[in-house]
Parts: sequence; structure tokens; C-alpha cells
Amino acid sequence: MTTFDNREKAFEDKYKHDQELQFRVEVRRNKLLGLWAAELLGKDAAEAYAKEVVSADFEEPGDADLVRKLLGDLEDGGVEMTEHRLRNKMEECLAVAKEQVMEE
Repeated sequence: MTTFDNREKAFEDKYKHDQELQFRVEVRRNKLLGLWAAELLGKDAAEAYAKEVVSADFEEPGDADLVRKLLGDLEDGGVEMTEHRLRNKMEECLAVAKEQVMEE
């Protein structure tokens, strides 16, 4: 292998690692959001609800599917929530998720 090939492989490996890390952080964020929403909704099965929230984010690219599910569930549960407040909570959970994943 040439130096160029080695460098290319290193960049590919780093990209793959970064993508896997980002995926783990987003899944952790979604779980934290699910646990938070379950608490607001007074759900006994918080872990099961958190798994539903994580699964909801796989419906389409981006966060729109996740926001739609959470806002709908909160509204159905009688919890007042704006999209702005929810997105702020998403940012908080993202920061916590990054810390948790990096500590693993």
C-alpha cells in the first residue's frame, strides 16, 4: 500500500467511526427524551415508551418524525408543549447524550 492508500483508509475509518458515534448519541438522546416525556405523561412503563420514541425517529430522515410523535403524544396526554420548548429539551438531551456516550 502506498502512503496515499494508507491515508485514504485512515480517513474512511475515521468517517465510519464518527458516523457510528453520531448514531449512538442520537439514539441515546431519543431515549432520554422518551424517558422525560414518559415522566410528563405519568407513564408507568417509561422504558417501553422510550423505545417507542427511539423507533419513531427511524421513520424518516431528520427529527420531524420524532417531534411529531412527541408533540402528538404530549397533546393527547393533556401536557401543554410547544415545538420550541420540545426542541430546546432535545438540545439539552443531546448534550447529556454526548457526555454519556463519550464516557462509555
